Amino acid sequence: MSSLSYINEKGAFVLGNIVKCSGQGGWDQTGALDADNIPGQVDLAFQNVDRVLQAAGLRGWEDVYSIRSYHVNIDSSFDLTVKKLKERIPGHRPIWTAIAVPQLAFSAMRIEIEVEAIKQT
Repeated sequence: MSSLSYINEKGAFVLGNIVKCSGQGGWDQTGALDADNIPGQVDLAFQNVDRVLQAAGLRGWEDVYSIRSYHVNIDSSFDLTVKKLKERIPGHRPIWTAIAVPQLAFSAMRIEIEVEAIKQT
């Protein structure tokens, strides 16, 4: 597709004014995951999504219209995710599906967030 632009190293692609971001986990900049630090993973997952969106030319979370979050222990991470959403985008409520899963791609992952966003013109 000639109108499709990949942001390969960041896990996203741009199609027109839509940006689709692949699932971002709570890893640090070295790729390390701390399985025992769910609040830290939630915070890092939000930071990682923001980095991908900015690399694609967006402002960040304020351009997100759709969120899917996957939680290994949803009882421990859901409220933290709600809190982080309210901090990042107060007054903005994208559609959101939160899914409890038994495991993610890496055994130490506790949360994964994928988003869709729209470039403002």
